[in-house]
Order: sequence, then C-alpha cells, then structure tokens
Amino acid sequence: MSALASALAVAAVLLVLVDGGACAMYKVGDLDAWGIPPASKPDVYKNWPKSIKFKLGDAIWFLYPPTQDSVLQVTPDAFHTCDLSSTPLLKLDDGNSVFNLTKPGRVYFISGESKHCLKGQKLWVDVPKADGTHVQPSSDDLAALAPTPGGLPAGIESEAPPDGARSADDDAQPSTAFRTVAGVGSVVAAATLSLLLL
Repeated sequence: MSALASALAVAAVLLVLVDGGACAMYKVGDLDAWGIPPASKPDVYKNWPKSIKFKLGDAIWFLYPPTQDSVLQVTPDAFHTCDLSSTPLLKLDDGNSVFNLTKPGRVYFISGESKHCLKGQKLWVDVPKADGTHVQPSSDDLAALAPTPGGLPAGIESEAPPDGARSADDDAQPSTAFRTVAGVGSVVAAATLSLLLL
C-alpha cells in the first residue's frame, strides 16, 4: 500500500510542476476573427496585448477566413508603414493560425490584405524572457510605435459592421486562455506505473 501512496504523491508533484509551467494560448483581440477593428473598438489590437501578461512559451491564435485575410509577421519598419511590398518574416494563411511566443522581444503582425493594416489591423506583442523581465525596446521598436504623421491616409477610415450585423465585440469576454499542457496525463501515468512496478 505504501508503494501506491508514494506513486500517487509523485504523480501529484509532477502534475503541479507540469501545470505550473503550463503555457497558454490566447485568441487575438478576443474577437470573432482577426480583421479590421470594429468602429466600436478601433484600438482593440493596441489595447488587447496590454491586458495580458504573456509568458515565454505562450501562443497567440489568429482566426480568420483564409480566402479573405492572412497574418504577416513583419519588421518594425514594415509594421509602422504598413508595408506589404517587403518580404514578411513569416506568412500565416490557413485561417486558423497559431504563433508560438518562443523568443523574447517584440513581435509585429499585420494583415496581408491591402489597406487593412492602414485601418488598424496590426498587432505587436512583447514576449518576456524566461525570468519574466522584458527586453529593452530598440530604436526600431520605438519608431515602429510612433504616431504616423497626419494619421490615416485620405480616404481610409475604420470600417463599421453593416447595419444590423453583430459586432465581434457584442459578445466580447475578458481574454480567455486555453491551457496547452501537452502530455501531462502520459507523464503522470508513466511515473505512477514505474513506481508501482518497483
């Protein structure tokens, strides 16, 4: 009976250790989809990352119709100018894209659709180091977030949903993280089994 008690104690410790280091996945903007910000929340992509305490290893989830949009990871300069002509660092276009935050520093994303970025569909996230401290922003990072002189170009305005359409914000909830602990059950089961066989 003492072997079973020891096995259960070890399993509980392993579960706490694995779960304590668990990473989370956050749905970008807490909106129905990655898209042009609704008129009711034009700064959603500026404000959303400020409401979350990201950890190294977390992931962000972009959900969108793949025939209508994409996600580009870009340089600070391309982010600031909404430049689609330069080669992105990464292109995500499957409509259900997960980006893992595996490197400390600031990462920049813009829509791959013409003029969407100019209408506010752009996001930056600060990824902390393993100890929770942040990388000091570079001069490029600071320039990327500087206001664009004159605001939006002429003829570019934030789009409102069509009359009668539900806004993605109508049912907005506080940011929900999806725990992504891979293999917890198998680790605990293996540890328990190995102790029982002793």
